Amino acid sequence: MGALDGDYRFVLLGPGGIPVSGSSGPAVPALVSRPADAPAIEIRDLRKRYGRIEALAGLTMTVGRGEVFGFLGPNGAGKTTAVKLLLGLARPTSGGGRILGAPIGDLATRRRVGYLPELFRYQPWLRAREVLALHADLIGLPRGERRASLDDVLGLVGLADRAGDLVGGFSKGMQQRLGLAVALVGRPDLVFLDEPTSALDPLGRIDVRGIIREVRARGSAIFLNSHLLTEVELVCDRVAIVARGKVVAEGTLDDVLGAPEVRVRADGLDPDTLAAVERFGRPSLDGDELTIRGLDPDLVPDLVAALVGRGARIRGVDAGRRSLEERFIDLVGRADDAAAGGAAA
Repeated sequence: MGALDGDYRFVLLGPGGIPVSGSSGPAVPALVSRPADAPAIEIRDLRKRYGRIEALAGLTMTVGRGEVFGFLGPNGAGKTTAVKLLLGLARPTSGGGRILGAPIGDLATRRRVGYLPELFRYQPWLRAREVLALHADLIGLPRGERRASLDDVLGLVGLADRAGDLVGGFSKGMQQRLGLAVALVGRPDLVFLDEPTSALDPLGRIDVRGIIREVRARGSAIFLNSHLLTEVELVCDRVAIVARGKVVAEGTLDDVLGAPEVRVRADGLDPDTLAAVERFGRPSLDGDELTIRGLDPDLVPDLVAALVGRGARIRGVDAGRRSLEERFIDLVGRADDAAAGGAAA
């Protein structure tokens, strides 16, 4: 029975996610399913060491087909290492996983994966269409499909009227758009985007959001690595926050950020206030600040009226939820504190 048979079974994955049997090297069990039904990315306990430095400390996560997945973390968290492993550009020390249903590093599967690195440079003497044609050759795109595919991506990234221009004359923003086009040649099933808006102005960033949404609408999964957390909030279906080589939070934005909450600062609050406002949500009181979690924003005026009716004097109301940036800083700080505490012990 082959590793890609339709029946579900367990196999052992060795370095690079390649199935092994009877091997003495590091391996972990992984569930194999039909490639068409498998997640875009599925990794289990992925680890990478460089000498004494542990760049990844047991990364486990899943990215579904057709979703935009934000991969976030501070510098040194292991994001670049993780991307290299997922693309098959480096081998893990242990652990493994699958990309589009095939073992990490599978050559045939690489043709179905697009990649925009953070830093790249194209030959300045080539024209934009020639750069795309070169990459169409590299992925083995059938010649009969190339003209339509190149026209499609040039139009999608806004370079249709610059297809015949030399790349050496492109601005940073145009270079970034060309890089996006290269990553999208052949309509890949999975696209890795590393800081795709880093060289763009605000209007260019809006365009890239539209491109990402269009690519998702076509059924491709997008793995987005970005430091611009506001951009991630606007386009991602799910996110993972990585700190010190491990995922410390993963899920939808609602999962990661928590339910909406309302904070009310007022005089005249007391413990009896909690019971009086329980019908609005989950209340907690800290001095003169009352927090209600899970409150429907439309009910904020009713909450204020109820508090005033009990004799409270309102000094401020803040409705909403924590931003992704606030949550990011909190989670990364906790990971750093935990590591510092472990080192001290």
